[in-house]
Amino acid sequence: MAFRVDLSVQAEDALKGPPDEGHRDVMEVIAAALAQRGSWPAPGGWDGAVRQGRRAWVAYATYGDGTEVYGVGWTG
Repeated sequence: MAFRVDLSVQAEDALKGPPDEGHRDVMEVIAAALAQRGSWPAPGGWDGAVRQGRRAWVAYATYGDGTEVYGVGWTG
């Protein structure tokens, strides 16, 4: 089943700062969060989740048809 991933304006803006390596780290964390569906917050509610990687993190919420990433960070 395909899911949509939307980046909020704030998340898109945050990705303008880091180098390519930072973009890659953030995208790897997003992919890992999507792959572990059992760790998702309840769809459509007010709950969100934070997923951390080696040097990046993402904050996201899930909905019936996809995921919204509303915060990202990278430590370079």
